[in-house]
Amino acid sequence: MTYSALEEHFRRLSRLEHLDAIASWDEAAMMPPGGGAARGAALATLKGMIHAEASAPRVGELIAAAEKELGQLDPWQRANLREMKRGFIRATAVPSALVEEASLAASKSEQAWRKLRPSNDWQSFLPLLQDVVRLQREVASALASTLGLSPYDALLDGYEPGARAERIAPLFAELGRILPELIRHAIERQASQPALVPQGPFAVDSQRKIGLELMRRLGFDFEHGRLDTSHHPFCGGVPEDVRICTRYDEQDCLSALLAVLHETGHAKYEQHRPAAYLDQPVGRARSMSIHESQSLLLEMQVCRGHEFAQFLAPFLSQAFPDAARLPTSGGPSALSVENLSRVLVRVRPDFIRVEADEVTYPCHVVLRFEIERALIEGTLAVKDVPERWDEGMQRLLGLSTAGNFKNGCMQDVHWPAGLFGYFPTYTLGALTAAQLFEAARNAQPGLGQAIARGDLAGLDSWLNEHVWSRGSLLETDELVTAATGAPLGTGAFERHLRRRYLGEG
Repeated sequence: MTYSALEEHFRRLSRLEHLDAIASWDEAAMMPPGGGAARGAALATLKGMIHAEASAPRVGELIAAAEKELGQLDPWQRANLREMKRGFIRATAVPSALVEEASLAASKSEQAWRKLRPSNDWQSFLPLLQDVVRLQREVASALASTLGLSPYDALLDGYEPGARAERIAPLFAELGRILPELIRHAIERQASQPALVPQGPFAVDSQRKIGLELMRRLGFDFEHGRLDTSHHPFCGGVPEDVRICTRYDEQDCLSALLAVLHETGHAKYEQHRPAAYLDQPVGRARSMSIHESQSLLLEMQVCRGHEFAQFLAPFLSQAFPDAARLPTSGGPSALSVENLSRVLVRVRPDFIRVEADEVTYPCHVVLRFEIERALIEGTLAVKDVPERWDEGMQRLLGLSTAGNFKNGCMQDVHWPAGLFGYFPTYTLGALTAAQLFEAARNAQPGLGQAIARGDLAGLDSWLNEHVWSRGSLLETDELVTAATGAPLGTGAFERHLRRRYLGEG
């Protein structure tokens, strides 16, 4: 049967992608600086090989023949063929030479970003980013002409199949209507509920041990994954070998821990993808918004809630007894359940996206969505990004980043790495997480008490049934609707924020 030949081809392709994933993780976490040029060249060659395999004319011929055999295929095989065709169309739209050139430029840019960001050196970074944007515009143009989409939508579709900027914009506009007043009211309410920020130093080794223990308690499989350190928190690798990275601050015991919990949400999704289809397109995570929904569901919905604080506080108090001592005022210690609950949900407009609270976080994404869309459409020059960034931060969060490039437009790895079209998936993921968690709570009335015990078995079982085990069997909208009973919207997210931050409901 022709379909079987396709499965074998994509199995081989999956093995090449496995090597790409691990080599890319090593570049970010372990590689010495002197290995950068050689690694960049090697990855560019490997990505070119992967692209050549994915876009080979024989694949198109096999797909066309297999489509005539649909009656002989089961639902998973039909969905797999659908995903194969989607990937093939995208792969054949972009010449292999352009794929390699864009990969090499992104690798050079990302490696330079790691050195230049700490020194706030925008001018040295600018020509490298200009090269990345130029090539991403070429990629977007090639995709757009084949897919019949706008250039930005063509890139967006690679991370969020079926998503369109015109569909996202109204959701973001609704958030723009809701959030400013909600942020103001939350800050006013929290002003009467002071929180004592835990004071360091917090030994990195102790922070790492807590992270590892919580990963284990919350279901991370260490037989198929590990925790390391990098400049930027991320989850990489492959389902059989998931690599989590975080970064540590000796003055802050929560930043790295919450990053670990966030990435553990990604990792658990990876580790529970359908085993029978791990080397096939249908076995992949459905989309980046669904992936992000799993990290945000764990970090924001679960681990920043009052129930989880009851479980977390004893771990921190035992590891950091100095920070857990009662203050001279006689109030609760910084690591008490009461104080920790308040610290975990503190609303404070800040510069850094990855450290933002869940109420202000969407504002960071809206800004990036606006800027990257303009960059790809050619209505914004790269040299003007800092000015546009400063304007947007003042408009959305009341903060100025003038001259502060490292905490402004240089703070994220995404653009240096050529990942345009990725940012909207973060807030789409937040909306999805709220909707999924609301559905899970309705299905499991005792979920709150289980979370307070650190027991996520029931939640994991629900997520496995409705999300993890389904891979890419369903389209994104179908998956969300099937799991929650409604298409994606802002309602569950707004209800969650009002309940947690304003005490409503």
